[in-house]
Amino acid sequence: MLHPRIQEVTQRVIERSKNTRQAYLDRISHAKKQTRVRAGLGCGNIAHVMAACSSDDKARLKADEQPNLAIINSYNDMLSAHVPYKDYPDLIKDIATKYDATAQVAGGVPAMCDGVTQGRDGMELSLFSRDVIAMSTAISLSHDVFDGVFCLGVCDKIVPGLLIGALSFGHLPVFFLPAGPMQSGIPNKEKARIRQKFAQGLVSREDLLEAESASYHSAGTCTFYGTANSNQMLMEIMGLHLPGSSFINPYTELRDGLTGNAVETMLKQLTDDKESPCLADVISEKTIINGLVGLLSTGGSTNHAIHIVAIAKAAGIQVTWKDMSDLSEVVPLLTRIYPNGSADVNHFQAAGGMGFLMRELASAGYLHTDVKTMLGDGLAPYMTEPRLDKDDSLIMSNSTGPTKVKWVDCPANSHDEEVLRPVSNPFSKQGGLQLLTGNLGKAVIKVSAVAEEHQIVTAPAKVFSSQSALQDAYTRGELNQDFIAVLKEQGPKAKGMPELHKLTPVMATLQDEGFKVAIVTDGRMSGASGKVPAAIHLAPEAVEGGIIAKIREGDLVTLDAPNGILKVHVSDEELAKRELELSQPSATFGTGRELFTGFRNIVSSADLGASAFGLE
Repeated sequence: MLHPRIQEVTQRVIERSKNTRQAYLDRISHAKKQTRVRAGLGCGNIAHVMAACSSDDKARLKADEQPNLAIINSYNDMLSAHVPYKDYPDLIKDIATKYDATAQVAGGVPAMCDGVTQGRDGMELSLFSRDVIAMSTAISLSHDVFDGVFCLGVCDKIVPGLLIGALSFGHLPVFFLPAGPMQSGIPNKEKARIRQKFAQGLVSREDLLEAESASYHSAGTCTFYGTANSNQMLMEIMGLHLPGSSFINPYTELRDGLTGNAVETMLKQLTDDKESPCLADVISEKTIINGLVGLLSTGGSTNHAIHIVAIAKAAGIQVTWKDMSDLSEVVPLLTRIYPNGSADVNHFQAAGGMGFLMRELASAGYLHTDVKTMLGDGLAPYMTEPRLDKDDSLIMSNSTGPTKVKWVDCPANSHDEEVLRPVSNPFSKQGGLQLLTGNLGKAVIKVSAVAEEHQIVTAPAKVFSSQSALQDAYTRGELNQDFIAVLKEQGPKAKGMPELHKLTPVMATLQDEGFKVAIVTDGRMSGASGKVPAAIHLAPEAVEGGIIAKIREGDLVTLDAPNGILKVHVSDEELAKRELELSQPSATFGTGRELFTGFRNIVSSADLGASAFGLE
């Protein structure tokens, strides 16, 4: 039976979203009723579509009898996670030809790397890039000549952007194809240790570079459980990946087999069944709740406190941080993956992976199993794991997948309970995210990575308006005390809400030295950040008149994660007085805002402001 809290929050979301969801579904229904797309094109239009195609593909497109598949690709050869996508379009086209169908690269989307831009001006463009990706995806599909869509993307803003854009064409079937994580490199604890040593001036830059290069060393997703791998978890638990396909390493036989299987699955649905589950049916209120449960049960990236809200809104569904917080009170934490532990996603996969996780959550009533996925009705296929089809004795009765892949029962028990646990023995009875409220506004904190003894901090404020200012203060020896670092003017309207991951080594070092420290900011932290308590995404932000702009050096601040409290111990009268004295924000608006001044309306509609979080 479904857990009562899951049912309660789901019903709340359904009721809240009734009008907006119906409006979205009406639009999708209208699109479904239209004449099959290419049949309505004029001769000049279709000539442009097939001008560069082979003679065989031209004949197929003219006949308008077989599917034409769209490929939205985020490939570039600078970003390791997306390098494997170089060969995917040719593979998709080859399989389409076998089915007497066609496939075309409908468009490319930018894929910037937050690992490269951390602490740089480019990071101010990171969150904006999600909206560029969403628009690029919609523009690519607006040619309106496709019967199905393959989205190729892995990292931070890319997957949310692809999904937001594709939802504008929710009458089509849409599959996401993962590329997989790189093989494990240097242990994450060792990487973090070297970073802290460098922050202390105890190791050289050469030593740091060697450690970083041993961690990020080949094609594939970075192996820590940040936003990129949280994306992969999310796509699988929401039914947009093939079961068990998220964390298979690139350039392996199984990875290639799964990619081919996904293409053949869609083509079989479109050609044999003449129907494939459309994206609007897959992304429902229940699916969004499943995604939130997955995020909470795995201690996933806090960036999804923003992204899931925007994804849901693109499908006419309204979710808030309060929904997430209420779910977090009952959803157990079942994984320990860095930064929430020492293991990486390869260890998680080996311990039992997504199939084990989803079976545990479903069996305890934390997942809606009566949902649609890319495979059809229900989540049952997602409680299995893929294997190369070499041993017929292992094939399950419902395993009909093409291209040398079959699905078998996932392990009855976790192979490593230091990484992945059953519901009966969770790491914590509560999920990985917590909503904080108080006179400062509303913020979120990732508690899964913070030890219990560090989850409550009351200390004087030290106020900064940049990461570098805090780092400089540390270098001068001014931070050897208990304090809460208040970083203001880092929000979406000020600087595009850059990640503040460069704070982590300094603050973690101070915490290890015995000081009580925490972070409060209207910016955000990397999905790789953890250990130090951080109240992030604070709304309203400083440049909107948020109370964070009124905090002064030495003000006493409380961050109480277990009780969901965030406040500054200053009277209302004093805060009102400071309002009158408050000057213009000190920060120079960043590169992101300067470059995207002309895109202000896009930013607003894509849920970067406080209204997006359901915080009005």
